[in-house]
Order: sequence, then C-alpha cells, then structure tokens
Amino acid sequence: MKLSQFKNHLETVDQIHFVLPNGTKIPSHFHITEVGMTTKQFTDCGNTFRISKTATFQLWTSIDFHHRLEPKKILSIINATEKMFAGEDLDIEIEYQQETIGKFGLEFNNNEFVLTNTKTDCLAKDNCGIPIEKIKAKIGEWKEKASCCTPESNCC
Repeated sequence: MKLSQFKNHLETVDQIHFVLPNGTKIPSHFHITEVGMTTKQFTDCGNTFRISKTATFQLWTSIDFHHRLEPKKILSIINATEKMFAGEDLDIEIEYQQETIGKFGLEFNNNEFVLTNTKTDCLAKDNCGIPIEKIKAKIGEWKEKASCCTPESNCC
C-alpha cells in the first residue's frame, strides 16, 4: 500500500485495527513509536546497483491498555512527517515486535489494515540461470535439467 492510499483509508474509518497475517489483531492500545523513510542501497547478485525507499511505521504496545490512536491523530502524525518523504508516494512497511522485529506490507480489507508477509526474492534471475517457469521433471531427472550456480556461472 502506498502512503497516499493509507491516508485515504484512514479518512474512511472511525477506528483503526491492524491484523497480523495469521489473523491475530494487534492490541488496540498500540503506539506508533516511529515514522520514517528507510533507504536501502544495494547490489543484486547480477551486480545491478539499486535503491529502494519505504515509508516505515513502527507499532508498539505496552501496559497502557486505555491508550487509543484515532485515525485523525494518525493522519496528523503523517502530515507532520511528510516533508521527510519529499513528495514521494512510497510503499509502506510496518514494523512490529514479535519473536523478532517483523517487517510487513500493508493492505486494507473489510475496514481493517492487514499486515502482509514480506519475502525475499532474487532480482537477477536471468543472470543466475534461474528459470522463470517451474521445471517439470521426473524425480531423478532434475539434476540434468536444473541449472545452478557454479563458479563459472557468474552468479553470486
């Protein structure tokens, strides 16, 4: 979800609910402890240099069970921090503490904000010889048909 979409959805709800990918709701007494822009500069395994930027929101809960953030308050927090985004309509990443800090995408479904799982991916599959479609092979024949990274393949 983009920052502009988040703001639009906040204008349509009376209460805000965040739901984890497993269906568990984040307690309604959550705080937003950070709003930021994360910039990541990196190279993929095909040696292409890239930059990615996300708007990050860190959610946190404590023992103040009566605390509630209203949608209008969250909008005012976003409006107060928008200059850091320099007019960019960035994708949102939600950070939430579980066993470790989880990083999630965000969707809006049935008047709730649903945190979505994020995944890693190879951005240079063509350089690594990774097929775009799955190879269909019989067990035992896969070694002949599948390509893999070798020292000569210029992969990784």
